[in-house]
Amino acid sequence: QVQLVESGGGLVQPGGSLRLSCTASGSFFSIYTMGWYRQAPGKELQLAASITRDGDPGYADFVKGRFTISRDSAKSTAYLQMNSLKPEDTAVYLCNARIAVTTTGGHLNEYDYWGQGTQVTVSS
Repeated sequence: QVQLVESGGGLVQPGGSLRLSCTASGSFFSIYTMGWYRQAPGKELQLAASITRDGDPGYADFVKGRFTISRDSAKSTAYLQMNSLKPEDTAVYLCNARIAVTTTGGHLNEYDYWGQGTQVTVSS
């Protein structure tokens, strides 16, 4: 059973920083792209940042220059460093990962996994 566990959310003042972590656990063959999504109350789910297995990052315009995504493949972990936080960054942040698992027949199947979400609140 593969699980993604996030940590690092909390309450921060505008202009402050937080670092989110997302760690995959369980039995799997490989982790491909990992991403951080966010969902604010009453709003749609948005992709904030993603990173490929090779470490190539991508960012939504609303976080460019403020957020940095990284990963440590040895730890099966992705990070999201969030700086210069704004009140509009307030949301539940969810980790997503495309992960290959080996079936009982010896085949590789890829699935999208989601973490449980971590709340980020930016307020004075």
